[in-house]
Amino acid sequence: LYVGLLFWQYYSGTLTNASNSMISNTALIQKVYFPRLIVPGTAAITGLVDLAIAAVILVGMMAYYGVMPHLVGILILPVLLGCAILSALGMGLLMASLNIKYRDVRFALPFFIQIMLYVTPVIYPVKMLDGYPVIKGLMLWLNPISGVITNARAGLLGQGAVNFGVMGISVLMSVVYFACGLYYFRSTERYFADIV
Repeated sequence: LYVGLLFWQYYSGTLTNASNSMISNTALIQKVYFPRLIVPGTAAITGLVDLAIAAVILVGMMAYYGVMPHLVGILILPVLLGCAILSALGMGLLMASLNIKYRDVRFALPFFIQIMLYVTPVIYPVKMLDGYPVIKGLMLWLNPISGVITNARAGLLGQGAVNFGVMGISVLMSVVYFACGLYYFRSTERYFADIV
């Protein structure tokens, strides 16, 4: 459960902070010109500090319970972390752009994140969905953090084998989300100072 919560907290925190970053820094955006991508990008970087502190607690819990991570789990950890960063930042860039134009996005976002918590295998194993292949496939293809959490549990805790197919889907969809978010952010960036 803690491994799932570790990645989920990073993902949801980065998504929330990146989405609200442009509105939170309105005065700065209107007065000084700088690459606007820096503002939501800092949400991903500052979230890594919280993730590192929580990871230290995970290491302590693993030592206490006598769980040794597998070598494969340690080797794929940067890939999993990269997927979480790209996916959260891509969605955050899209939401930050939408948040400037439609101010109600920031009020709807917590409900969206709460719903995503239940469609992501954070509090339940993805094996529970084996009887529902369509739902499982949609969850893995549309929600890249699902593959990240599933493979993190498998690699770090030894709960099954690492599924490289699912990890490939997560990498692909994270890159797609990041590319779409970055494209939309760049295409609307020139209007930010006027709208904010």
